[in-house]
Amino acid sequence: MGTSSGRTDIAFLHTSAVHIETFNALAAELAPELTIAHAVREDLLSAAEKAGFVTPVLDLKTQEALMALRDEGARVVVCTCSTLGASAEALAEETGFPYLRIDRPMADLAVATGKRIGVAACVPTTVPNTQALIRSSAARAGRAVEISTFVFDDVWRLFGEGRLDDYYQGIAARLADAARDVDVLVLAQASMAPAAALCADVAVPVLSSPRIGFDAAVRAVRQTAG
Repeated sequence: MGTSSGRTDIAFLHTSAVHIETFNALAAELAPELTIAHAVREDLLSAAEKAGFVTPVLDLKTQEALMALRDEGARVVVCTCSTLGASAEALAEETGFPYLRIDRPMADLAVATGKRIGVAACVPTTVPNTQALIRSSAARAGRAVEISTFVFDDVWRLFGEGRLDDYYQGIAARLADAARDVDVLVLAQASMAPAAALCADVAVPVLSSPRIGFDAAVRAVRQTAG
């Protein structure tokens, strides 16, 4: 990845360190000329899970963490946590700076793909945020959608225990049933993305946010450079 500019092109705010490897790999593959940086704030997602929703205080703390990355020189800042993504978009609207949420491009693609959209999540607090995201993408596109929700909270503990292969397999095993009455499935959390590669028997598209969102971040960097 490039280092000549003296600035960070894309800074990511994560709520788990596991995402660092994912986005480093995407950067090396898709945009090796760009510089990227990472900040990990596990406490933010933990607070949301404890409260059951994003409280006003948590929203403020998330926005402070995002602004700190801008202050450190990032051209584009990306929140990779679906639970906290709305905080990034609200901050972008307020400031005009490209604070992005990783799952917006995925939601836009889902709305373009089909009317019946299935949302699969492992953290319950993610569900209302992702539903609202898809509805807003549908409204922007002038499309009517039907949203079905599938929560696999029984496998979330595997992620916390570091049993990632079991976590991905557990998600994949449940997606075939979830796909029966939908046109497209959305994996609501970036941590779920590797499960998509295990879904050869699923009859509908399975969308995950990291690659689609990273592409959008790269476009945003190039727009700022232009």
